[in-house]
Amino acid sequence: MTDTPDLPPVATSILGDLEASPTPFHAVQHAAMLLSAAGFDHVALAAPLPRERGRYFTVSGGAMVAWVLPESPAPFTVVGTHTDSPNLRVRANPDVVCAGWSQLGVETYGGLLLNSWLDRDLGLAGRVFLRGEDSTEISEELIRIDQPVLRIPQLAIHLDREIRDKGLNLNPQTHLTPLWALDNLEMNASFGQYLASQLGAQSEQILSWDIMAFDTQGPAIVGRDGDLIASARIDNLFSTFCAVHALAEVAKESLPSTPVLVLYDHEEIGSESSTGASGSFLSGLLERISATLGRDRNQHLQTMADSFVLSVDGAHATHPNYVDKHEPNHHIKMNGGVVIKRNANLRYATDGLGEARFRGICDRAGIPVQVYVHRNDLPCGSTIGPATSAELAVPTVDIGAPQLAMHSIRELAGVADADYLHQAIRATWLS
Repeated sequence: MTDTPDLPPVATSILGDLEASPTPFHAVQHAAMLLSAAGFDHVALAAPLPRERGRYFTVSGGAMVAWVLPESPAPFTVVGTHTDSPNLRVRANPDVVCAGWSQLGVETYGGLLLNSWLDRDLGLAGRVFLRGEDSTEISEELIRIDQPVLRIPQLAIHLDREIRDKGLNLNPQTHLTPLWALDNLEMNASFGQYLASQLGAQSEQILSWDIMAFDTQGPAIVGRDGDLIASARIDNLFSTFCAVHALAEVAKESLPSTPVLVLYDHEEIGSESSTGASGSFLSGLLERISATLGRDRNQHLQTMADSFVLSVDGAHATHPNYVDKHEPNHHIKMNGGVVIKRNANLRYATDGLGEARFRGICDRAGIPVQVYVHRNDLPCGSTIGPATSAELAVPTVDIGAPQLAMHSIRELAGVADADYLHQAIRATWLS
């Protein structure tokens, strides 16, 4: 990772946060460490929530909810992000032998740019579930293998002469199976045996895993002027850790509302899971928090009507090589300020009232703002915003920091935009 003594503090922190978080599970573990250092206490999801004023968080897999319990009831101000990124995930039965090679079967997760995974040094990370001494006991271990154990070589141009005219055409089933060893019948070990050796366990102890490949190249400061960040998983850990640092800071302040941070999982595949934005993970926690403040259900629903949600995800910067792919009157500049995302068909949750409210927050804090609108002739992506807004029936604004190469294995964001986004989230909680 590049030495960065002259960066804004939050940008320096983000570099370390990205490096520490190769999977959603590691991202939540790292966020928990940061919040614990800021005085937040962990509460098990199945345990009663504390009634005492304080700072708390709860975790479920690759998702987290953190909140500051005020002295008296107040509406919720929720900031939401997601921890998952498009990647390659190891299959349940992954061992493949072909043409003298040992390979690892993987599934594509989310809308990844397939070509960006070629010719990269890939490690493995995730979680493994182990059988305990008692057959009913199950333990969970996080694992991170930083060595470049996987690689997906591109086919040589001499064997694909049409690539210059027709472009690269990848079949995710047949062309994205990583190599990880020359097949040797005497030395060949199954993936389960390999995991067990990495964990110091016996292979028969391994019950299942959620393991994914990641780029072993760390985050870096790039560009002539050192004002850009290149890294994996900028979408959406850039937003996630701007929000985590902001919550740790505002928790020390006198707050006008009840600040809540939700880090969802599974946004990249539609958010329909127990820890996704389309589920009740957040809504159930908010109702439980209300109960700790003495609200009945009617009072809770009244509180929700006066609450506010900020959905924070990556925004498309205008690509200078593909200007025609962008709406002409809504060009977005890197390091040009926080982006409000609008879509008439509500692929983003922002409406005019929400935009006005967020603009006012940024104006008072001196934070520059841009507005993104998608072209009519291209399908528009979405975020956790619409799902969260529908689940909670709470006004929601979609924002983000500009980036390029979204869904590539290595994306690009702006150094100054880390500070702008961090300050915008802080100002939202303090307003």
